Amino acid sequence: MPQDNGAFFMGKKLFTTKNIAGMGVFVALSFILYLPIFEIPLFAGTPYKLDFSNLFVLLGGFMYGPFGGIIILLIKELLHIPLGGTGGVGELANTIIGLSFILFPTILYRYKKGLKVVIFSLIIACVLQIIVGVLANKFILLPFFKASEFFEKWFWFIVALNAIKSICSSLFSIFFYKKLSFLFRKINLQEK
Repeated sequence: MPQDNGAFFMGKKLFTTKNIAGMGVFVALSFILYLPIFEIPLFAGTPYKLDFSNLFVLLGGFMYGPFGGIIILLIKELLHIPLGGTGGVGELANTIIGLSFILFPTILYRYKKGLKVVIFSLIIACVLQIIVGVLANKFILLPFFKASEFFEKWFWFIVALNAIKSICSSLFSIFFYKKLSFLFRKINLQEK
């Protein structure tokens, strides 16, 4: 098990010029996929849209650790507030949902590498995103829009949206992981 002496949470070696620039690239890619032009409406009569912005948050988390993934996610969501139309409430819910998706895989990846570990952790992440997505809709989004009465009607849409979003992001991240694994090995943020 690697020694990491707190770098994983506190960013001891995370905030180098090279790493900040790299995280900036992941923020930019993530933000681009979060633009309304790339959102896909899934279910007629519901406000739910599919985006793949957490794909690059997850890949950034694999590369720069959980703390790096959190930073990428937070900056992406902050940049989206002016475009979102919910005054930050949608972005708050997306941050919570995004954290549920990226934290387990990126934490596990710090200690155990390899495609099998990534696949296992992404299965858990998909389940977590579905659960947290349902809870975020019930307690944050729908109450904000004064639409709590729609929760039972939209429950399966919420489950399906989070399942589709997390599964697609997972499949794409596995594809990109294989292509970028040499970079993951090259960028080693852990203390020796």
